[in-house]
This record gives sequence, structure tokens and C-alpha cells, in this order.
Amino acid sequence: MGLDHDLIGVESEPVERTWTAKDTMLYALGVGAGTSELAYTTEKDQRALPTFAVLAAQAPTGRRLGDFDPAMLVHAEQAFELHRELPPAGGVRTSSRVTGIYDKGSGALVTTEARAVDLATGEPVITSRSAVFIRGEGGFGGPRGPRSEWAEPSRDPDHTVTYHTKPEQALIYRLSGDYNPLHSDPEFAARAGFPRPILHGLCTYGITGRALLHALGGLRAMSGRFTSPVFPGESLTVSIWADGDGVLFRTAKDDGTVVLDHGRATRGA
Repeated sequence: MGLDHDLIGVESEPVERTWTAKDTMLYALGVGAGTSELAYTTEKDQRALPTFAVLAAQAPTGRRLGDFDPAMLVHAEQAFELHRELPPAGGVRTSSRVTGIYDKGSGALVTTEARAVDLATGEPVITSRSAVFIRGEGGFGGPRGPRSEWAEPSRDPDHTVTYHTKPEQALIYRLSGDYNPLHSDPEFAARAGFPRPILHGLCTYGITGRALLHALGGLRAMSGRFTSPVFPGESLTVSIWADGDGVLFRTAKDDGTVVLDHGRATRGA
């Protein structure tokens, strides 16, 4: 059957989601926060990490994308914008839609957008955009999709932050709701072509978001493209170039392999 192209532009039914203070603390631990970030990992003066917005705004598109091997699907891009700070506990109503299915030859890129509003007032809270790449689903003759221009500045980064992931990082992060066996089951990971389970892309994204948050003093929006897998236990270095409220960033492993590229961010409270 392949992919269902009739999904493009169809708005899903709204989905309500609530979260607790425990959920946001567990998420913070899952993306590596610890004793130096007690405002995010304990209930004392608690705050939610900005990147929790991606989880809060997740919603199904209403129908299956099509018939394909789920082991061939990888997270390709992620972006969010906060219209106001997320509370440690709260709730939103989210609608989503597929915005495009693009032919990349070796696979298909499927882009989606989700808009989350406050349960009580209906005011905008989060806009989230993402893309997945499905290997083996390309070659259908469709458009290749828009191109995004991004270039590394010709100067040293204004900030460089390194975080070390734990061997069990993916097992902690999955407790926030992503139980894809690619991140926990060695046999499933091998079927997808990996020597062992890989770290969730959104865990790498959240770790990068922590670096941006602390380097910039606040984070309101963030986007990036996943370019290489990360294995739990590897270290990640985030290079940040700031110019006013506009920010470019890139995340790489110790050997220089870039894992999150074309990064853009906006400062926030």
C-alpha cells in the first residue's frame, strides 16, 4: 500500500493531554538533568524544561501513515515554539496534520505540525513541527521538498557545552512515553542496522535544549535536523553562536560526528 498521501492537510481530531510535576521531573532526568538543576528535577520552585513542549504537544494524525516496517522509520527533524512558559503540571488540547510527504529517493520524508492550546482558555501554548524519514518508501515521483539554508558562522562559538550521557540514558528517557524498541531491544536495533540500541533523537534534542537554556538564560523556540545516531554513554558537545535573540547551534560527538545540525533557537524567559 505504501504511504497514504491523502493524509496531507487533514486536521486530526483534538486530543487532550495533561501532565504532572512528576512527569516533568522524570523528563528532566531522562535528558540528563541532575543535582545541579534542582529547579527541574525536584518539586522545590519547580519549572518545566522548555523542550518538554515537544512531548506535551504530541498527537496522532488520525490515520496510519501507511504500511511499512517501523524499523525503517527514524526521526529526522524537530522544532517547537512556546507561546508562554510551560507549567510543571498542566494540560493542552492538540490538533495535528501532515503537512507534506516528500520523495527523497531512498526514502520518504513526512512532515507534520501540531498546535496545542490551553485546556481552559483555548489560548495558544505550543506550536510543534517534526519530520520522520522512512527508508525504502521513496521513488514515488513526488516533490523533494523545500530546502533550508544554514551555514556555520565563520567565528568560534560563543558557547561550547559538553554533556556526558549515561549507558542507561535511553532506558530512563523511554519512561516519558517513547517505548520504541529501537532504543531498548538489541534484536530490534540489529534489524534496523544498528549494533545496539540507540538514544532517542528527542533525548539528544532535550540534552541540546538544556545546553541552550543555560547558555542563553532562556529558550523559547528551537529547531534542528537529526543527522547521525547517538549511542547511550557517548558525550555530546553543543556549539552555540548567538546574535541577539537569534541563535545557531550544532551538536556533535567526541569524534566530531555531527548528530543535530541546522540548529536554530530563540532566547526566551
